[in-house]
Amino acid sequence: MNKKLRIAIIGSRGYPYVYSGYETLVKELSERLVKSGNEVTVYCHRKLFNKKPKKVNGVHLVYTPSVYSKVFSQLFNSFFSFIHVCFSKSDVVIVVNSANGPFGLLTKIFRKKTCINVDGLEWLRPKWKGLGSIYFKWASKMATLFYDQIINDSDEMSKVYEKKFSKKSNVIAYGSTMIVDNKSKILEKFSLNKKNYYLIVGRLIPDNNSKLIIEGFLKSNSNNSIVIVGDVPYNDDYASNIKLLSSNKVVFTGYVNDQADLTALYQNCYGYIHGHEFGGTNPTMINALDLNCQILALDTVFNREMLYNKKSILFNKNENSISNKINEFEERYNELIHQNTGYILPKKYNWDFISNQYLEVFQGLTNYQNK
Repeated sequence: MNKKLRIAIIGSRGYPYVYSGYETLVKELSERLVKSGNEVTVYCHRKLFNKKPKKVNGVHLVYTPSVYSKVFSQLFNSFFSFIHVCFSKSDVVIVVNSANGPFGLLTKIFRKKTCINVDGLEWLRPKWKGLGSIYFKWASKMATLFYDQIINDSDEMSKVYEKKFSKKSNVIAYGSTMIVDNKSKILEKFSLNKKNYYLIVGRLIPDNNSKLIIEGFLKSNSNNSIVIVGDVPYNDDYASNIKLLSSNKVVFTGYVNDQADLTALYQNCYGYIHGHEFGGTNPTMINALDLNCQILALDTVFNREMLYNKKSILFNKNENSISNKINEFEERYNELIHQNTGYILPKKYNWDFISNQYLEVFQGLTNYQNK
């Protein structure tokens, strides 16, 4: 038997709040760790929670100060969370987001066992240009120096960290969050017909390329519509400009927080279009794979890794390529369906498997494995 661990999680917006892949990871991981008998504490942004229970679903919650800021909210919150965890009885601390790399110095001084999920190539994202880009590159380097274990979500991202920072990492993917419920009325809400629309899911940020995809789609010969799920929780020129493209053929749903509704949108789409540019294993792509959607994706090493055993169409980052590939997709549609019949989501994207992988990392760091 293994001794049960006291595990602290820092760097997300909190639990059970879900906004991005990090919060999904925290939710799925913390609930499973609790079920396996471990004690889990999640640090939360105080300003995001009107009600502040000390415990939800067996997960202990600590609310630390935060500010409403696109740039500084996470760093501000993380600083106080790290101070708190250094004086806690936690056996191991898992941190998400490479922006928190420098704070690892604090846990190192206090001899806390740590690991960090560094996610994607944050320093290349357009929203962090200038000083933001410089900070993320530096922070990612600091993460490789101050934390006991680096965790990446894909083999290709692991190669980046080994080449750029000379640091090997554990590779642990994300999982699907799809919940099939045929009672969903989301299609009726947005006047959508089954298999008559393309689907994009993701934040309205430049590196997800939603605007470019929509413009390429409108140049194609397709008679389908296109549905964009997602938004940003702040005023943003890029997001505002995308929404100006709204029409009968271009539908913006905003956030869809009900997983059954989101599942229904995936299940009934004609094709899922994935334009995410920087990052490893992307949760929205996993969902599309889980439901065996037919997929068009931006041609990156990360997307190729996820689609290695799935027949799909890849496009380049320009309008003409997107338009041409959509035309090709529709011409080859029945062929793709036939080739993907029987596709099963690989085990590495299963949350139970993922949770066990994380637990093995924690146990290895704390030497609590009893022989």
